[in-house]
Amino acid sequence: MLQLKFKPMLKFYYLLTITMMMTLSSCDQNKKKDQSSGENPLLEKFTTTYQVPPFESITTENYMPAFIDAMALHNAEIEAIINQTEPPTFENTLADMAYSGELLRSVSSVFSGQMSANTNVEIQKIAEEISPLLSEHADNISLNPKLFARVKAVYENREHDSLSGEQAYLLENVYRDFVRSGANLDSEQQQKLIEINKKLSMMALKFEQHVLDENNAFQLVIDNKDDLAGLPESVIGMAAQTADEAGMTGKWMFTVHKPSMVPFLQYAQNRDLREKLYKAYLNRGNNNDKLDNKKLFSDIINLRIQKAHLLGYPNYAAYVLEERMAKNPENVLNLLNQVWDSTLVVARREATQMQQIIDDEGDDFKLQSWDWWYYAEKLRKQNYNLDDSELRPYFKLENVRDGAFMVINKLYGITFKPISNIPLPHPDAQAYEVNDQDGSALGVMYMDFFPRESKQGGAWQGEYRVHQVLPDGEEIHPVVTVVYNFTRPSASMPSLINFDEVETLFHELGHALDGLFAKNTYPVTFIPTDFVELPSQILEHWATEREVLKMYAVHYETGAPIPDELIDKINNSRYFNTGFNNMEFLAASLLDMSYHVLSDTGAIDINQFELNYFSQLGLLEQIEPRYHSTYFTHIVGGYEAGYYSYLWSAVLDHDAYEAFRENGLFDKTTATSFRKNILEKSGTSDHEQLYRDFRGKNPSVEPLLKNRGLK
Repeated sequence: MLQLKFKPMLKFYYLLTITMMMTLSSCDQNKKKDQSSGENPLLEKFTTTYQVPPFESITTENYMPAFIDAMALHNAEIEAIINQTEPPTFENTLADMAYSGELLRSVSSVFSGQMSANTNVEIQKIAEEISPLLSEHADNISLNPKLFARVKAVYENREHDSLSGEQAYLLENVYRDFVRSGANLDSEQQQKLIEINKKLSMMALKFEQHVLDENNAFQLVIDNKDDLAGLPESVIGMAAQTADEAGMTGKWMFTVHKPSMVPFLQYAQNRDLREKLYKAYLNRGNNNDKLDNKKLFSDIINLRIQKAHLLGYPNYAAYVLEERMAKNPENVLNLLNQVWDSTLVVARREATQMQQIIDDEGDDFKLQSWDWWYYAEKLRKQNYNLDDSELRPYFKLENVRDGAFMVINKLYGITFKPISNIPLPHPDAQAYEVNDQDGSALGVMYMDFFPRESKQGGAWQGEYRVHQVLPDGEEIHPVVTVVYNFTRPSASMPSLINFDEVETLFHELGHALDGLFAKNTYPVTFIPTDFVELPSQILEHWATEREVLKMYAVHYETGAPIPDELIDKINNSRYFNTGFNNMEFLAASLLDMSYHVLSDTGAIDINQFELNYFSQLGLLEQIEPRYHSTYFTHIVGGYEAGYYSYLWSAVLDHDAYEAFRENGLFDKTTATSFRKNILEKSGTSDHEQLYRDFRGKNPSVEPLLKNRGLK
């Protein structure tokens, strides 16, 4: 089952609402308070190695004062832009706006990084306090009539200015964002919008905190060894370690965190326990208790409808899609439905095959959702003589990591050098110095691999500092982080990850490359949500290539490379479970769209809404959507009417990878073109044109359908 793969977007400098995901943010350390008393490291110039945040020196007490001071400084910078006597120009208005607020971006990046990967009760309380203040701060800037007047003047005079392509793209998007943020509304409408935004920021925060608490709340504790029948020894050992850490020595514990849950669903022979664990996962936020998210989710959807109407749009999907590659809901639904029709045929065939196994084994029950993983493994063994436990010994985490580094080096010539003496966002994290092929610096990258109670589930990439070029010409190099939730090593076993997790590791490193290779001048970029997954998803393709597997897939005990016979099995099974994988994703994507094309407000019975919609859609009863509404954090925290983006980007990445198939997996000319046209320019130019510059044509959906076994 695929991991959550999420890269939140930076819209513009004033859109600084804190969520529980890592924000893409930047900081110019040269402008921090050198005159600070030294009591708050967030307000000082970072003097650490590589000028990364001094994580170990920052306490929870530092955050609120830092936020207050940073917002005050940002307000002063905006006032200076507004009150200058010179006529508005790109440099004295747009450029100054882009560079303003870097202290607030810096504080926000550190705080949101801790919120997503190392939170606690104190941090959650700070988030509840600061979230409405940040929302109000953002609205006060985006609704400032004097500031908008200056931006509008520059925009209306753009044909007479000699702007670079990046400057013209920045101006176009900033002006549009002012309008989309309510700059043209009257004062009464603007006040309504401010209140809606405040409520939405608080509700999103509360929703995500509920999901985190639910993830940590459920424990399936087993004290009868017979209930472990079917589980690999490595899974049993990890469950014993989990129980021991929880003070239950001698027992075994499983949770709804994916590294714990999925192996249990794959291998546990005890059907009742599989059902119990999976239903606990499915019912997160839906237990009619203090962590219930149903009403909260309904309120969020209704506030978004109100916001869309206030801004002149028929529904929220029309509002958010206007600035994405898809442009409108109809284009999104056309793509989703096209792939759905093909998926339905394949998923039905898979379900029939699994039911046949059940019948052949003499069992008298119908396949259910909590059975799917278990019988999918039997089907894989039956059809391809392959099971997940046969692959894991070849995917030791450190070997996969180094293999991904080798792939990136062969493509682009860059290197990753471990750093030992550097502040870390968490003791589990690792740090790397990333250098270009000529030895010049590209930036710093953190990697954080393992789950913990203080960390959100899934995987994501974020930035503590983005690339930019200061007005004096100094180049600022990025600091990026990639965060995962892979199986922890035990006392007797290293971290052995499954093949989905292998692809996840490559995926997030693709996002990291997007940040490390960036050549933007300004600390502000505009990347459509449905383009942002191209750099990450294309890198996944290399993970399964025979030549690449031979580079990194070696047995953790013997050091023997993965045998060709096993690679053949992997390749032969590449369409395995594709109906399930596509259907669960498409169901979640279509559910997301179904909420956001609503045009009428009113209380929503979330469970009934889902039931009706999935019945109408024809979702197989044996397959659950990848996310139900009550824990669908993507569409609460940044991907609303946007979960389809993974598929839209998949059309791009499958088509783009064809260029490497045609010219060679490590063809330098193709790799250089992808770097120069996509990775370096993403967020600074029209993305349809960027893709055509790389590929020489518009993307085709055919490679996607073919590669997923849907055609």
